[in-house]
Amino acid sequence: MRRFALSAIAAVLLATTGCAGSISTWIVQTRNHQGDVALDHGNSADASIAYQLALRVDPTNSHARSGLVRVQARIAQGLFTASRFDDAVKALDVANHFAPGDARIEALRAQIEQAEVKRDIVVSNYPSYREAGSGLRRSFVLLRTQAQDIATTLNRFDYTYDSSELTHAIQQSYELGAQVTRLTDRLIQYRQLVDSGVPENADTAITPPASLLPLP
Repeated sequence: MRRFALSAIAAVLLATTGCAGSISTWIVQTRNHQGDVALDHGNSADASIAYQLALRVDPTNSHARSGLVRVQARIAQGLFTASRFDDAVKALDVANHFAPGDARIEALRAQIEQAEVKRDIVVSNYPSYREAGSGLRRSFVLLRTQAQDIATTLNRFDYTYDSSELTHAIQQSYELGAQVTRLTDRLIQYRQLVDSGVPENADTAITPPASLLPLP
């Protein structure tokens, strides 16, 4: 009788253990699927949460680990390109917790660390580099608009057949070329300030572009 009771208890324990294992497997698979779907739709935050939840149930699950590494690398890359270095490193730490030593994560971490060192040098050399760089980017965006204006003028010639449109396009092109030359000079000055620093008692502002005057 006692032997029968022990056998019954053992059977119950085995059944319970098997059921728990099935539930855990189902949870991991469900979380992995949620992570995959979120990742496919560009929702990195939700994908990260889903993979981490899967790894809490099964820390050794290879699909969740590879998915988490992939999404955390994507998150870190976005933060890196936004110059949010500290946040990017934190994103890498999440992946490193579950997949220590992953080559992709370590490579990105090394890249961020190198950028931090270079940033500190640039800031030391030229504290107002960010404002100057923003001004240059705005000026180059304007060049795109000027080039489009030339294309629009040429399109008008295609239906007006008025050669004055071509004359106007030539004038616009001269103006664009002059602007490119001025911006190139500003870029050279910008690089010199970034690399060598601002001389003492020097004007740190990069010369703004001169106003464009119509050519004869």
